Amino acid sequence: MPIKLPETLPAYGVLEREGVMVMGDDRAARQDIRPIRIGLLNLMPKKIQTETQFARLIGATPLQIDFQLVRMTEHESKNTAPEHMEEFYRPFAEVEASGEKFDGFIITGAPIEHLPFEQVTYWDELVRVMDWLPGHVHSTFGVCWGGMALIYHRHGVAKHMLSDKAFGCFRHRNLAPASPYLRGFSDDVLIPVSRWTEMRADEVNAVPGLTTLIGSDEVGPCLIEDAAYRSLYIFNHFEYDSGTLKEEYDRDVASGAPIAVPVNYYPGDDPARTPLNRWRSHAHLLYGNWINEIYQTTPFDMADIGTGQGAGASR
Repeated sequence: MPIKLPETLPAYGVLEREGVMVMGDDRAARQDIRPIRIGLLNLMPKKIQTETQFARLIGATPLQIDFQLVRMTEHESKNTAPEHMEEFYRPFAEVEASGEKFDGFIITGAPIEHLPFEQVTYWDELVRVMDWLPGHVHSTFGVCWGGMALIYHRHGVAKHMLSDKAFGCFRHRNLAPASPYLRGFSDDVLIPVSRWTEMRADEVNAVPGLTTLIGSDEVGPCLIEDAAYRSLYIFNHFEYDSGTLKEEYDRDVASGAPIAVPVNYYPGDDPARTPLNRWRSHAHLLYGNWINEIYQTTPFDMADIGTGQGAGASR
């Protein structure tokens, strides 16, 4: 089954050319099926790049996905055209007021990790989002800063500044091979990392109910399951394209910012060579497994989401 996107959304053409099954609203309306409804709260500055990355991953399953783009209500994007935001994104306040529900919801990262959470201009509204999730979303996925914000708000786990940026592709260990989210995963996984902060394993492990599924001796915990909240928190970037780390490196070099060559990314650590993507298959596995878990457990009647009623969206 395809992912449903507006035909004018840039991701539609990109994914169609890549062979991902996509369809517009008119075709979706003719299908007698309840799609899995996934929301993306996109906090990244490059909205189009980020929405395409996540649409690619969640659109690669056999299920029909209804993909909804959400933004913070008052925060203005400086890097994406206002016309794009107006046409394709809905402010959270509108979503909240509608009372609608989602099978899954993703909160992305944001390049504001140097700030204490409470100093972020939209923190108060993000707290509203995080408090809204349990009653309106069956399963949540927090990514990088978004994952750190969730685990901090819900459990008080602090983020810590690093002396040097964790930047590159780092080896991680599969710590929970029996987890349904890691079905098909290798014992050893390469994952792109790009952050100035970390959450520490001992502090995460001290919280009852949090389980580290993937971790690294070099860059710490990566993927955390929070079963009570039906949530996953990932601090690294499976969703990155092959060239995303290169774009970040080239940007910092051009601006004169201090930046090291990303670890284990370019062949021979030579920025003149084309980087290799060695995480794509695991990225599709993780998000495919997440969608499958949602499908197996979310209520068929969306009104039951957040009530503890019903299980399984089988048609």
